[in-house]
Amino acid sequence: MPIVNRVADLQPDIAGWRRNIHEHPELQYDVHRTAAFVADRLREFGCDEIATGLGRTGVVGVIRGRRPASDGTVKVIGLRADMDALPIQEQTNLPYASKTPGKMHACGHDGHTAMLLGAARYLAETRNFAGEAVVIFQPAEEGGAGAAAMLKDGLMDRFRIDQVYGMHNVPGVRLGSFAIRPGPIMAATDAVDFRIEGRGGHAARPHLCVDSVLAGSQLVVALQSIVSRNVDPLESAVISVCEFHAGNTRNVMPQTIELHGTVRTLKADVRDLVETRIREVAAGVAQITGTRIDVKFGRGYPVTVNHAAQTETAIRIAKEIAGDNNVHDTPPMMGAEDFSYMLEARPGAFIFVGNGDSADLHHPAYNFNDDAIVYGTSYWIRLVENTLSA
Repeated sequence: MPIVNRVADLQPDIAGWRRNIHEHPELQYDVHRTAAFVADRLREFGCDEIATGLGRTGVVGVIRGRRPASDGTVKVIGLRADMDALPIQEQTNLPYASKTPGKMHACGHDGHTAMLLGAARYLAETRNFAGEAVVIFQPAEEGGAGAAAMLKDGLMDRFRIDQVYGMHNVPGVRLGSFAIRPGPIMAATDAVDFRIEGRGGHAARPHLCVDSVLAGSQLVVALQSIVSRNVDPLESAVISVCEFHAGNTRNVMPQTIELHGTVRTLKADVRDLVETRIREVAAGVAQITGTRIDVKFGRGYPVTVNHAAQTETAIRIAKEIAGDNNVHDTPPMMGAEDFSYMLEARPGAFIFVGNGDSADLHHPAYNFNDDAIVYGTSYWIRLVENTLSA
């Protein structure tokens, strides 16, 4: 079964919604305009129930099917899209480019929201399923754990969601194709911060100082031995120190410096191992350099783990939309996704839809490909109709 014909008819409207959202990017939980836009569309579509304010600014719509389930039970499927943008200055020069300096939809959340709105419109028109479809529009995916906030506000229990699905676009994956895998599909993300204290002084008399910059440099190099020499070569881990703040003049050795980085892993035991070794390596560097090194390790999003049965369902539906040759197994990606919290709460699956040959995610020249709309929206629709068949 190819893309849904009605979705092809709706594509200009869906693209229009997407571009409207793109022009007005909002960050983290401050997505008030976007949330209001979403809620207004859901009311226009005639959703049976609309809830706002979940997870501070999240929006949920409920669409009930016209057919009863054969066994008398009510099955409920959740479909999630993210709404927030990024603190990036857009460089696309598009007619609908961001009107807010320093903010842009550089990850395609405008497209995710628009595609789910398109599915909601179709499902509210046809209601050709048995059970309930719950469309979830989430704030603060970009570092704010909006999914966890919505769960804390009772998302799953309040709407009786049995299983939940998510979708993200991927540049470099062919338009009209999907990618997915069972098990870990995106990494856990943790934050690591170091404060190194030495003894400041004149740069010309280093023997009277304790060089915190040298200690920081040795620490950055030593940390790289953890992945190469402590983690099983068949497992995955990333340690990246991306900020190094030291001193403010060329002839003074700073007393203290700060380093900040990120850690990515795909398994809980590897995550624990990496944290332990980071602390041990820092302690070792402190001892050999005579500095004091304080370590703060903050656990972030957990691993995004697709459930086996729901992944099989997602693959089957994607193949109906795109064809067998256009649904690919993907290796895990070391980026992180807070949909992981929802997959810890309920069985489900996260799938990637191709964005074609575009700039990469989080790049100032990125733009969601409107030609992907028909594939993503059709996937949502058929997922509901097939999962909630009588």
